[in-house]
Amino acid sequence: VQLQASGGGLVQTGGSLRVSCAASGRTTLSTYHMGWFRQAPGKERAFVAAISWYGSTYYANSVKGRFTISRDNAKNTVYLQMNSLKPEDTAVYYCAAEVARREVPTTSQSSYGFWGQGTLVTVSS
Repeated sequence: VQLQASGGGLVQTGGSLRVSCAASGRTTLSTYHMGWFRQAPGKERAFVAAISWYGSTYYANSVKGRFTISRDNAKNTVYLQMNSLKPEDTAVYYCAAEVARREVPTTSQSSYGFWGQGTLVTVSS
């Protein structure tokens, strides 16, 4: 599974941004749980959001109500819509795929076997 994240950039506090994660080649993401993680400068990579193969969504408390994860299986793409952005949201955002062995996706990085290269989101104050 090859994943390509895109859509990062510079945005002001309170602004919005949508990052995307597309699968390349013959991979179909419809049978995977998908997750977004982020790594802020000087910090460890952390869970942001996940969506099950059938569309249930899960969020870290820090982004709940501001971020929305979605998927378009026809386009083989997963999105993370980020609203009301804060400087503390500044990070490299990574998408990841988890083989759907369980009913719900996990928040643990070790469960995700496939990762995109990351896209940088910078929120200016």
